[in-house]
Amino acid sequence: MPQADVLIVGAGLAGLCCARRLRQCGVSVQILEAANGVGGRVRTDVVNGFRLDRGFQVYLPAYPEGRRVLDLPALDLRPFKQGALIWYGGRFRRVTDPSEGLLTAAMGLFNPIGTPFDKLRVARLKWKLLNTPWEKLTAGASGLTLDELRTTWGFSEKMIERFFRPWLGGIFLDKSLTTSSRFFRFVFRSFAEGGAALPARGMQAIPDQIASSLPPDCVRLNTPVELVGLGEVRIAAGEQVRSRAVVIATDGPTAHKLLGGEGPAVSCHGGTTLYYSAVRSLRDEAILMVDGEGTGIVNHAAILSAAAPDYAPTGRALISATVIGIPAFANPELDRQVREQLRNWFGPSVAAWELLRVDRIAHALPDQSASQLDEWQQPVRVRPGLYVCGDARDQASIDGAMSSGFRAAQAVAEDLAASRV
Repeated sequence: MPQADVLIVGAGLAGLCCARRLRQCGVSVQILEAANGVGGRVRTDVVNGFRLDRGFQVYLPAYPEGRRVLDLPALDLRPFKQGALIWYGGRFRRVTDPSEGLLTAAMGLFNPIGTPFDKLRVARLKWKLLNTPWEKLTAGASGLTLDELRTTWGFSEKMIERFFRPWLGGIFLDKSLTTSSRFFRFVFRSFAEGGAALPARGMQAIPDQIASSLPPDCVRLNTPVELVGLGEVRIAAGEQVRSRAVVIATDGPTAHKLLGGEGPAVSCHGGTTLYYSAVRSLRDEAILMVDGEGTGIVNHAAILSAAAPDYAPTGRALISATVIGIPAFANPELDRQVREQLRNWFGPSVAAWELLRVDRIAHALPDQSASQLDEWQQPVRVRPGLYVCGDARDQASIDGAMSSGFRAAQAVAEDLAASRV
């Protein structure tokens, strides 16, 4: 393998963005990736003609780093409808803010998800965040999301329990609402400005697009790294590879292990997604469906092919059902419990659905509780010559992963330039 100035461990979004920026700075790089493809946690597999992302994922087109890095039109983003359908009291209730249209807003104004004043508070919250610069938004105090909703914005307990707890729980993979209010503001602003969408051909299109800007020999796949040192790594096969600098661009727990336990440990939230094939219906709607009762195992579900038709073969629908955490019981029992709940949502046809796959993602998102985000962007320089990036060093989103990769590249380029002086 030709020697590169910088070795990057991991070809997820952070590692790819780091490599892209370093090459723009004239620095040669080599990425070592344990898996058989780029993307890290952002991967898509084709199963029986269906496009299955690894765990339920969406992209938020308003992400500021994404707008800078990605060619969004080339992703052919397919949007979900704004708002959500909340299952409560035996049927779905539509929740949106009044700015989304008078008729839709009027229909939801008096539903039991919250009070009429709560719906107006949603509009006020959206207006306030949309008119706050990103830098100021993320520089504010980092308290609990629950306190922000209750005290700052005055939402009722009904609105918090029936809408915000399950909706945000699906985003944070944590329903406690102890997540940093700073992260809540960032996420809500992103949803409010651009909604949520899927690349037409799967989430894999995002890392593939970034990787396409790199030379074909830049990424070495199927190459797990077992040890990282200053200016060198040891591949699992025993090979030693040297360079002027090393960047660890893996998930938080793996990075902590490769650093020999240096620095604080990174705790993560897990998530489980079940993918089902069903007969496509004319009533399929591209909107998130959320459990507002909190009595079932499924937190949220979506008909992915209603948003992005290429996710399913002609005449079929692709449904995802997401469970927060990693259930202790095996897939057959998990499938049984999920179908039992979704039968109420979709009717008896659920019994005929085909289970395509179950994704159990243990390290889906790093913990974003208030204390973890006291510092919005954590240092990426361990010491000159050794760096770490990923969403655990920024905030738990695609945008955070890409941003941390850019910051790591900047730190590497500055240190390499200084060493030449």
